Amino acid sequence: MRRHELSGAQYARLEPLLPEPRHHGKAGRPWLPHRAVVNGILWVLRTGAPWRDLPERYGRWNSVYARFKRWRRDGTWSQIYSH
Repeated sequence: MRRHELSGAQYARLEPLLPEPRHHGKAGRPWLPHRAVVNGILWVLRTGAPWRDLPERYGRWNSVYARFKRWRRDGTWSQIYSH
């Protein structure tokens, strides 16, 4: 586990609150794993770095940012915070 990443126990508590990931067979590309994306979002929020400086291990910065925005629009973050 890296400095800005969730532990297994932390992610296990968060995972049920996240939307179902897209899989092959549906329109568009399959999503990156939620855990990598959440850790990427946390990295940006904790470091204050620009999205474009996101380390590649979390996926493409624009994909991670798009998921962050999608979850903000669809209320995922509000649900997590209220839980």
